[in-house]
Amino acid sequence: MTYQDTFAAGRRSGASAPYGGRPAAPVPPGRPRRGPGGRRALAAAFWLGLVAAVLPWWLATPPGSLADTTHVLTAAGRITGLVAGYLLLVQVLMMSRLGILERWLGGERLSRVHRDLGATLLVAVLAHLALLVVGYARLERNSILGQVGALLTHYEDMVSAFVATGIMVAVGLTAVRGVRRRMPYELWYHLHLTSYLALLLGYGHQFSNGAQLYEPGPVRTGWIAAYLLVVAALVWGRLVAPLRFNLRHRLRVADVVAESPDTVSIYLTGHRLNQIDLLGGQYFRWRFLNPGGWWQSHPFSLSAAGNGRWLRLTVKVVGRHTADLRDLTPGTRVWAEGPSGTFTAAHRTRERALLIAGGSGIGPLRAMLEELPPGAALIYRARTPADVLLHNELDWLAQARHTSVWYVVGSRDDPGPRQVMSPEGLRRLVPDLTRRDVYLCGPGGLVEEAVRALRRAGVPRRQIHLATFEL
Repeated sequence: MTYQDTFAAGRRSGASAPYGGRPAAPVPPGRPRRGPGGRRALAAAFWLGLVAAVLPWWLATPPGSLADTTHVLTAAGRITGLVAGYLLLVQVLMMSRLGILERWLGGERLSRVHRDLGATLLVAVLAHLALLVVGYARLERNSILGQVGALLTHYEDMVSAFVATGIMVAVGLTAVRGVRRRMPYELWYHLHLTSYLALLLGYGHQFSNGAQLYEPGPVRTGWIAAYLLVVAALVWGRLVAPLRFNLRHRLRVADVVAESPDTVSIYLTGHRLNQIDLLGGQYFRWRFLNPGGWWQSHPFSLSAAGNGRWLRLTVKVVGRHTADLRDLTPGTRVWAEGPSGTFTAAHRTRERALLIAGGSGIGPLRAMLEELPPGAALIYRARTPADVLLHNELDWLAQARHTSVWYVVGSRDDPGPRQVMSPEGLRRLVPDLTRRDVYLCGPGGLVEEAVRALRRAGVPRRQIHLATFEL
């Protein structure tokens, strides 16, 4: 079978009736695209904060005081300690789920910055510990192990500081991609939350032993104010805003519909759903308040745009928690946090878009199709025809929204899919590829392969959008 024969058969031109008898949500009015101004403001605030964190050491260090290796080591240890303390505050602030951070920085970029700063923070913490231990050991003519023992026994709040360091090392190791992929989501999530404990445990050490922070004055007051601001952001983003949302909308499960043997759609109803500021492609963190699931919170995208009557998420069964979702009963209360994410039509940089989905990754893209201008294109990868989800809705949207849809079915090693997901294959299906925004959602392997093909095809990095779910 030729290349054209393989995929012309999979292309759909539309169907004559709406999906499932439900009309599509109306396309919302255009929203202003987010420019770089917010990102620049946040970047400027970050660097000014870093300078402000280190400046007290600079002003308090007289010229000529770094005359030997011992004093250089201790000075470097103090500098890395100030940097580490500041970066920890920034990291926790980024985990506060303040909407303004996500809107200004973007979900994908926020996640990437959080990951990169986490690695820098870990290096700074370990350097701070190592430099001061070696520096103090030289100063007091002590062994390394002896100096560690002296720090733990003779310095206030030092035990908690060592525990905080251990927590940050553990969190840093679980952030490694290979480790993260092999861990159950619940274990990773709860380990990641211990970074709040690291902030608490490190607080006393900073103010009882920090050379620039233990004396009362404007520097100490400024750091205390920074801690209070970060805690306030956490309380608002993690407690107050979700509580207000759930008291207002009071979501419940309305129905659970099997889309395939291993995929279900969960329909939710509630109060004032038309007042939720929701965009197709966004996600919530869902907590289903039944006996087996109330203690777990998982991020899932909506698979239909907001319509004021119901919300829907489509979930693939990949573990015990998602398997239990098939048995949810109507009326089950739902605690939701969101909506979150900048993986939306409002954040595109070009008028037209190409959407590439794999498996259950079709959910947020299917919702986004309702809000994209006519003329979008969708490439849907699936291993078998049975793995193609929501195809009736996609067929209907292909006609209603003038969207070109290709179902690319087969193993990743089959000649047809390999040819389609190459730079030449993508350009052949979508000749104006480089003038479109591209949205990708699906298994990690598919996304990585598609990004490489898109970059080789000449698509600028700023036009490639990835679904990012967790901070």
